[in-house]
Amino acid sequence: MDFTISAKGQDYLARVKAFMRDEIFPIEQAYFSELSSLDNRWVVLPVIRELKEKAKAQGLWNMFLPDDEHGCGLLNSDYALIAEETGRSFIAPEIFNCNAPDTGNMEVLIKYGSDEQKDAWLGRLLAGEVRSAFCMTEPGVASSDATNMEATAIVEGDEVVLNGVKWWSTGIGHPDCKVLVFMGLSHPDAPKHQQHSMVLVPKDTPGVKVERMLPVFGEYDEPYGHGEVSFTDVRLPKTAIIAGAGRGFEIAQGRLGPGRVHHCMRAIGAAERTLELMMKRALSREAFGRPLAKLGGNPDIIANARMSIEQARLLTLKCAWLLDTQGVKGAMSEVSMIKAVIPQMLQTIVDQTIQIHGGAGVSDDDFALTGLFAYARVLRLADGPDEVHRATVAKLEAKKYMNK
Repeated sequence: MDFTISAKGQDYLARVKAFMRDEIFPIEQAYFSELSSLDNRWVVLPVIRELKEKAKAQGLWNMFLPDDEHGCGLLNSDYALIAEETGRSFIAPEIFNCNAPDTGNMEVLIKYGSDEQKDAWLGRLLAGEVRSAFCMTEPGVASSDATNMEATAIVEGDEVVLNGVKWWSTGIGHPDCKVLVFMGLSHPDAPKHQQHSMVLVPKDTPGVKVERMLPVFGEYDEPYGHGEVSFTDVRLPKTAIIAGAGRGFEIAQGRLGPGRVHHCMRAIGAAERTLELMMKRALSREAFGRPLAKLGGNPDIIANARMSIEQARLLTLKCAWLLDTQGVKGAMSEVSMIKAVIPQMLQTIVDQTIQIHGGAGVSDDDFALTGLFAYARVLRLADGPDEVHRATVAKLEAKKYMNK
């Protein structure tokens, strides 16, 4: 395995770090203060649009895409380190047009979309003119098993008709969200992984309704948010089906490999920022005549946090390297490993940092720790819960020994 970042990757990483240092970190506190002061927080503040234009002008745009035509031609292992850097800020991924779920949806369109679908949506997403949402999870079934899906996408002549309710559709509250990717049951009698289809749905299509926005620990994550969306007799041309009916699971698997690397590396960046907060607090505060960094079990907590981050980074870089060299099929176990390991690592470090901050740690007025904790906890469910990923690792491990 070779984790050496390419010369091109080094250049992009250095420029991203400089942009974060000079443009993003200095405005973060003012940005969140202004947003929180508004009665309507489902807006894009001018500073975000300004920074997006600056990032685009510097070529720091769509860096997650590994081809030169649509992205920057970086390897997954190159972009992994860039994703880590952007994960240090909640607003950075959008500024670089590298924010989920748009990243995965753009990958789907590039790999599986028709010319008509690309003409309608891909260019606008690549330009950052519009945003998107992914509608898969459902409130009425255990969505950890996606074959439970009850929402339907039935082909009727030249149309596809959508019915059902989805929730935790991330990004649905964003004012620029204009298109949805909907996954529904098309062929209930087919083999279980050929029953579902993905459909491109303009958000303003009759029958599409955002029923409510869903809070996470009491916060709505404006202006992105997670919503419950109903689809009632939504009729679209059959050409809205991505790659053809029955290919939903195939598309989902192709979408999730690189996306999970992006999620995990951003989480590692968040862990680095959290450890930085921990150390500043632990070295600047004293109790019982000693700095917190030397009190009780805190040295072990600090050491374990550093070791956990280093282990997590190496595992994720291995996964990215496998995706570069062997594709999604060659990295299936590692993709599940990182998704089970990294969010739990981040949650643990955030929890310990909250403890070291005392009362200040549970208030979001002075520190971002409550937001980081919510992010880590949600990530243990997003893109599949921990248990599903561990089950996949165990299944693939057992398969190695079945014929021995």
